[in-house]
Amino acid sequence: MTRFKKIFIGGQWTNPTGTELFRITSPHDGRFLGECPAASKEDINAAVIAARLSFDRGPWRRMRPEERLQVIARFAALYETRSDEFATFITEENGSPLWFTHAVQECIALQNAAYLRVAADYPWEIEQDALPAGKTLWRREAVGVVAAIIPWNTPHQSALVKLIPALLAGCSVVLKLAPETALDGQFLADLFMEAGLPSGVLSIIAASHTISAQLVTHPEVDKIAFTGSTAVGQQITSAAGAQLKRVSLELGGKSAAIILDDAEIEATASTMVYASFANSGQSCSAQSRILVPRSHKRAFEEAFCAVINGLKMGNPADPQTFLGPLVSEKQRARVVEFINTGVREGATLAVGGPDSPGLEPGHYVRPTVFTDVSNDMQVARDEIFGPVVCIIPYDDLAQAVQIANDSRYGLAGSVWTRNTRRGLEVARQIRAGVLSISGAGPDFLAPFGGFKQSGLGREFGAQGLGEYVEHQAIAFSP
Repeated sequence: MTRFKKIFIGGQWTNPTGTELFRITSPHDGRFLGECPAASKEDINAAVIAARLSFDRGPWRRMRPEERLQVIARFAALYETRSDEFATFITEENGSPLWFTHAVQECIALQNAAYLRVAADYPWEIEQDALPAGKTLWRREAVGVVAAIIPWNTPHQSALVKLIPALLAGCSVVLKLAPETALDGQFLADLFMEAGLPSGVLSIIAASHTISAQLVTHPEVDKIAFTGSTAVGQQITSAAGAQLKRVSLELGGKSAAIILDDAEIEATASTMVYASFANSGQSCSAQSRILVPRSHKRAFEEAFCAVINGLKMGNPADPQTFLGPLVSEKQRARVVEFINTGVREGATLAVGGPDSPGLEPGHYVRPTVFTDVSNDMQVARDEIFGPVVCIIPYDDLAQAVQIANDSRYGLAGSVWTRNTRRGLEVARQIRAGVLSISGAGPDFLAPFGGFKQSGLGREFGAQGLGEYVEHQAIAFSP
């Protein structure tokens, strides 16, 4: 059982001004796991003011970039020593299967290493010949006070993909945790302090969605970095736009996997379950629309459904479990309603359905596959954020590309083929930010983000670091 009695504001554990608590229970069996204070408006204001004073008067942004890099490298090393502990804790807190949380920890190590590598070579300040004459000093400096707002599905990854580049750039940051996973982020505070982060630079708070609105509109916040739903991203953009705040958004998706006619059916079906059902489908980049040649439709459906029927669902702490619970009863009910909607729309349930899998009191939904789906159905258009996949047939590649692009989202996607060059040609036609060929893994030096309503800006690599800098040009005569 984990209890936090204080809030981490400006590098200090302080008493909260309110009395409300977030009580966290296991999505698997309802056990009480712990609690922490829910930040009040006064707490949020104190965190922002601490960040403002730190940025305006403190040493962090005035340090040489290599000095900041050394502090963040120490944090990354300290974090690595507790990687297994954090994976286990997050599995209990949000129900992600242990295999998945360990895989995410491996990604975090690569993500951190990539940012450190980029920061070491980043052109923080360069001198160049000016046009038409003279010289220009081109400087990249910290954007200011950052409000980093994260979701519950991969909480440490979502936090560090923002914290690391923001801090490397010299920003001060207020990290706002999701109420559903209000505990895990608290552990980051002492690690950053142990690494040598100066007082005032970082605050870590958990707050309700209502209270969090103050963080978005606070006049002393210069930039919002948000990961979450497109609907909330639109609200944040509107509120931030009124004050011309900088905004980066990693939002929802309805990603399409295009299976070409030369793909090996059995191998593709076995690998596709990771792309579609990892973390019980609670992933913005889940491949939730699978586009199959009509001539291969029956063979793929049979192979894919056979793999799904063999997946183990249950206690996420069991290493053999593939599918755990959803994060909350609210999320479970939402996903079930989408499944009912698919049935009403005329899609065929090939596997799964809205019925309980008999794992109460956990928030479980059976992995569900719809066939006979058209792309204009709600289940093919809306982000469900659960273990629900639609199989959509196509007649030729032009139609496959058209269906894949017929979405208001554009985050991720994939092409499955034995011919990599052919797969690349198809991928070039997809309006999405991140694609893979036949299950290839991500590149943490390459940009991650979405087209259309899947977001603004990018994370990872030099582009991710660049989201936290302003550009200054100083003209002079040599």
